[in-house]
Amino acid sequence: MSQAIPFLDLTAQYRALQTDLDAAIGRVLASGQFILGPEGEALEQEIAAYCGSAHAVGVANGTDALELALRACGIGAGEEVITSAFSFFATAEAILAVGAVPVFVDITLPSYGLDPAAVEQAVTPKTRAVVPVHLYGHPCAIEPLVQLAAARKLRVIEDCAQAIGASVGSRRVGSFGDAGCFSFYPTKNLGAYGDAGMVVTKDAGIAEQVRLLRAHGSRERYRHEAVGMNSRLDELQAAILRVKLGHLDRWNDARRRIAGQYDAQIQSAGLAAVVRPAVPPEAASVYHLYTVQAPERDRVSAALAAQGIGTQVAYPSILPEQPALPGQARRGGPWPVASAAARRVLSLPIYPELSVDAVGRVVRALASALSS
Repeated sequence: MSQAIPFLDLTAQYRALQTDLDAAIGRVLASGQFILGPEGEALEQEIAAYCGSAHAVGVANGTDALELALRACGIGAGEEVITSAFSFFATAEAILAVGAVPVFVDITLPSYGLDPAAVEQAVTPKTRAVVPVHLYGHPCAIEPLVQLAAARKLRVIEDCAQAIGASVGSRRVGSFGDAGCFSFYPTKNLGAYGDAGMVVTKDAGIAEQVRLLRAHGSRERYRHEAVGMNSRLDELQAAILRVKLGHLDRWNDARRRIAGQYDAQIQSAGLAAVVRPAVPPEAASVYHLYTVQAPERDRVSAALAAQGIGTQVAYPSILPEQPALPGQARRGGPWPVASAAARRVLSLPIYPELSVDAVGRVVRALASALSS
C-alpha cells in the first residue's frame, strides 16, 4: 500500500524550524518569566504591524479573543449579534458567553462568508454588532458589511481564526472592522504549540479594555476594576509564534500554490461534480483548508480513508442545529446555502510541505471514489 497522506502534518514544519524553535523555547525558560513578558509584547507589536492595525492584544485562545472583543465593544445581555449560520461553534459560543443573542444568516458562495443582503434584512432595533467569518482562509465580502454596519451604527468584529494573512485589495483581514480576532491553535496557518489567540484593533479604547478584561479586570495588582477573566497569552507560545511569523507569508504562498495544483488536476480529471473553491479577483485566500463540495460526501470520504488519505468535514451541520443553542437563537432562516454546504463540503489535505505527487494521488483517489 502507498504511504499514507495525512490530513495535516505538523512534524515536517517542526523539523524545518527545530533549531530556531528550540532556541526560542530555551530563551523563555532561561528568563524565568512566563506570563505577560517581553515575548508577548513583541509578538503583539509584530502581529499589529502584520495585520495593518494600530494595536494587538494577546489572549489565551481564539474563542476568548471573540468574547473579549465583544465585551470590549460593549455588547451585552439581550442584544443581537448577526453572524454566519456556517462556522465553528466558537463563533456562536462567544456571543452567548456575553449574554447576547446570535442571529444566524445565510452564506454566499464562493467565499462561504456572510451574505450582505441577508445581513441587512436581519437587522432589528436590538442589533448591536455583526461578526463576519473569514472561513477556510477565504476573505468574506467584508467591505459591503463594514459599509452596512457604519450606516446602521453597528460594531464589526471579524472572526479571522482561519484567515491570518488573507487580504482584500491591499488590506489584510482583521483591519476592516472594529476588531479582528485570531486563533493560533496548532492546526492554524500560524499555529502555536498549545492554545493562543489575539485581538487586533485600530481603536485604543478597545485595546485597553481587552487588556483589562484578559487579566481579571486588573491593571494594578489586587485592584480589580471589572469582572474579567484569565486569558493571557503565555511567553512560551509567544516566542514560538514569533519564530513562525517570519515564515507565514512563504507558507501561505505554498498553500496557494497547492490549491492551484488541486484546481488544475481536478479540472484535468474532468471531475465536473466536484465544486472547487473560488476567490474573487480582488481577494487573496490563505487556504487554511482546501474545501470542495462533492456528491455522496461521506461515502467519498470513507473511500479516501481506505486509501490512507485523510480528509475533514468542516462542518457537518449548521450552527442553528447545534443542540446547545437556546431557543431564541434558533429563529430565522431558512439557510439554504449553508445547509446544502454542510451536506457536501469535504476538506482535502493541504499544508506547505505537501508534494505535487501527493496532490495527484488525492485527486486520483477522489476520481476513483466518484466513479465507483
